[in-house]
Amino acid sequence: MSVFANLVEHLADLLQPLFGASAAATAIVLFTALVRLLVHPLSRAAARGQKARTALQPKIAELRKKHGRNPEKLQKAVLELHAEEKVSPLAGCLPGMLQIPAFFLLYHLFSNDTIGGEANGLLGHQLFAAPLGERWTDALQGGVLSGEGLVYAGLFVVVACVAAFSYRLSKRMTAANPAAQVGDGEQLPGLGAVTKVMPFMSFFTLVTVAVVPLAAALYVVTSTTWSVVERAVLYR
Repeated sequence: MSVFANLVEHLADLLQPLFGASAAATAIVLFTALVRLLVHPLSRAAARGQKARTALQPKIAELRKKHGRNPEKLQKAVLELHAEEKVSPLAGCLPGMLQIPAFFLLYHLFSNDTIGGEANGLLGHQLFAAPLGERWTDALQGGVLSGEGLVYAGLFVVVACVAAFSYRLSKRMTAANPAAQVGDGEQLPGLGAVTKVMPFMSFFTLVTVAVVPLAAALYVVTSTTWSVVERAVLYR
């Protein structure tokens, strides 16, 4: 925690001439971009996996004709096909899971008054008028139209726009690449739930932004925006 806090402080100092009081907030955005660049190869692999699953649809249709009267045998055959082709139905979840540690690191860093036994100097940094260590509920105490309130209002607008675009993108992708089915409309285990929930995932970001410190909210907003743009490019 102390090492990461020092890194953020040094990066904020470097950005200070350009971004003033929002230098630390800019450092968090850059940190998020770095994390996303590191997991980008996995995102590309997930996109290839999605295209590979789509390519398997004709073979799955043949298996459905062959084993249509035996759902258990059909399901086993479909899972074996995925294993043979080295295609995982849930591979797309890996990039998101690997970002969880970075989020919790920022969350704890801006939730503690002390780091390494010393006062947490990062809590004094701001995004415009909003301290990076405060939450939406803290901003509301000054009023919705206060400086802090307007910062959060801007974040909510960005998240809502990104979520709406992500919802439309997910629905279009689902329609173009229907989930693999194993018989009588039954989907592969675990895949049906993911397919139903995925279009709404970006809307959950609104809740996250409202309850975590502003620094962690910046990470979430930046990462979510990156994800949507990345999906639009990789899955086009």
